[in-house]
Amino acid sequence: MYQVFEHTADLGVAVEAETLADLYAEAGAGLFAVIAGDLGQVRLAESETFTVPGSDPAWLLFDFLGELHAAFELRRMLFREFAVTTTDDGLEAVARGERYDPERHVLAHEVKAIT
Repeated sequence: MYQVFEHTADLGVAVEAETLADLYAEAGAGLFAVIAGDLGQVRLAESETFTVPGSDPAWLLFDFLGELHAAFELRRMLFREFAVTTTDDGLEAVARGERYDPERHVLAHEVKAIT
């Protein structure tokens, strides 16, 4: 479960999950809820696999969200569903969504950086 909240001049996302893999998946959905607002407008038309190395859970989360943010900024991908597997060496995530279409998607917020 994720919850978007206002924080000073920024927005934040609080995430809770029963497993670390689910936490990463929820954080990914939370990021795109900030970007796109209503994730219901995002179709599950394409999938993309992300492999992120790392052993520290906090840095792994930071790097994973950075990869997702780059996918939006560079390829204009909007994702709404994530299947994440974690190992001692990192994570692999399959993200499902579609490319941003200004005719169909209303974006909510610009995310400048993951912090």
